[in-house]
Amino acid sequence: MARWQPGARERLVLAAVDLFAEHGYDATTVTQIADRAGVTKSTFFRHFPDKRELLVAGQDTLSTLLSEGIADAPAEATPLEAVAACLRRASTAMGPMNRELAPRLKAAIAASKELQERDALKSVGLANAMTTALQTRGVPTPLAHLAAELGVLAFKQGYESWTAMNDDSDLAPHVLAALDDLKAATAALQ
Repeated sequence: MARWQPGARERLVLAAVDLFAEHGYDATTVTQIADRAGVTKSTFFRHFPDKRELLVAGQDTLSTLLSEGIADAPAEATPLEAVAACLRRASTAMGPMNRELAPRLKAAIAASKELQERDALKSVGLANAMTTALQTRGVPTPLAHLAAELGVLAFKQGYESWTAMNDDSDLAPHVLAALDDLKAATAALQ
């Protein structure tokens, strides 16, 4: 195994998702993932504490981008305008690998209760990052929670729409359109 090859983290994620889809999450071992990725088992553990964490690879980066997007929004921005800014910023982290991986990842998550739980925790973590950033801007807690939850929902819906497309479009227009749809839906609740 060539340890010097770049992209070990990405190769591990791709290998894991493929193996989860082929054999199921429970039947896939860390050794199999490392072998498929062309790295040693110790290299796996340098990147991830366990195989569950493969599915949230990049969550810290995404949370940071969401928080920074809210912090950098204009001072006069409404909570949802700040959420739109953070969604725009977070969309920059998503590229062709995310689009390619999406259907396989969705299938792996659907087939495992443990992965479904981990995916739900990821959503909670992203909402918390946005809520905290909005509160730092002075947004009252209930409004910050609501805006953050709408942001997470918009990100999920936009991401799903984007990954279903067969073109070179960016993610941002999809998540922003989803946020607009949600804003319109909330107006209809009154």
